[in-house]
Amino acid sequence: MAGFDLAEFSRATAALAKTAEPLTLAIHGGPLRGGSAFHWRDGFFVAAEEVVEGDDEIDVVLADGSAAKAAIQGRDPSTGIVLIRPGQGIASQEFERAATPQAGALAMIVGRVEATPIASLGTVSACGPAWRSMRGGQIDHRITLAAPLDGRFVGGAVLDAEGRLIGMMLFGPRRRAIVIPASTIDRVAPILAEKGYMARGFLGAGLHPVRGSDVAGAMVMSLEKNGPAEQAGLRLGDIVTGWDGETISGPREVIRRLGSDSVGTTAKLSVSRGGEAREVAVKIGTRPLA
Repeated sequence: MAGFDLAEFSRATAALAKTAEPLTLAIHGGPLRGGSAFHWRDGFFVAAEEVVEGDDEIDVVLADGSAAKAAIQGRDPSTGIVLIRPGQGIASQEFERAATPQAGALAMIVGRVEATPIASLGTVSACGPAWRSMRGGQIDHRITLAAPLDGRFVGGAVLDAEGRLIGMMLFGPRRRAIVIPASTIDRVAPILAEKGYMARGFLGAGLHPVRGSDVAGAMVMSLEKNGPAEQAGLRLGDIVTGWDGETISGPREVIRRLGSDSVGTTAKLSVSRGGEAREVAVKIGTRPLA
C-alpha cells in the first residue's frame, strides 16, 4: 500500500458518483417509501418491481430536483425489473456496460432520495453462474454485494470502478444485496418496451406441498379447464415428484421452472398416482395476463 493517496482515492470515488447523477431519479412513495431508478436507453428508466406500485404511472423526482410523473411501460416480476418513462427530464446518455465482475472488485451503488444523489462504495462479494428466481426468472449471474445499503438504493445502478453498469441493486433473501446483471436487463427491457410484459410459463394446476414418509412433491389440488395440465392428463390428487428427471419437493420448485423460457416447451413430469409412478408430458402454455 506504499504510496497510496487516500485523499486522491476519495476524490476519484466522489467524481465517479458525480458522473452518474444525471442518469438517476428517485421513486417517490411506493411500498418501501421510495427507491431509485436509472436511465436504460431511449428515455426509459429501469426501476425495481418491489418499489413500484400501480399499473399506470408513478411519482418521481428528476435529476434537477423537479417532481414529475412517469408512465409504467412494463414490468417483469420474475426478474424484478420495471421499465418506466418520465414525461419530462429525459436523459440522453446511458451507462456503458461492464464486463462480468470478479469477487473483490470495487462496486459503486448510486441512486437518489428526492433531489439528493446518494452513493455507497463496496465490493462484489461473489459472482457465480446463472440462476433462476423464485418466480422463474432467468438471471444471468448470481452477483452479491458487500456494501452499506438501505432501501433507498433499491433499483439503483451498480457501477464498476470505471463507471460502467454492472446491473441493478435489489435485496434478496435475508436482506442480502444482490445485482440483477446488465445483460439480464438488456434482455428483458426491450420486450417490456415493446409488449409491456414478459410471457411466463403456465401449467394450469393449483398445487399444494406434500411431505410424507412415502412420497414428497406437489399435489394437484385444482385444474384449469382445458389448461396444459388437464390436456396432458394430470388428475386431481396426482403428486408431481419430478420435472425432466429432476426431483420436485414442492410447488415452489415447479414455479421456478415456469419462466419465460419454458413457454412452448414440453416438460416430462414424474407423477405418483394412487401410489403408482408414471410419466406425463405437458406442453407449457403462456400464463394469462391478470
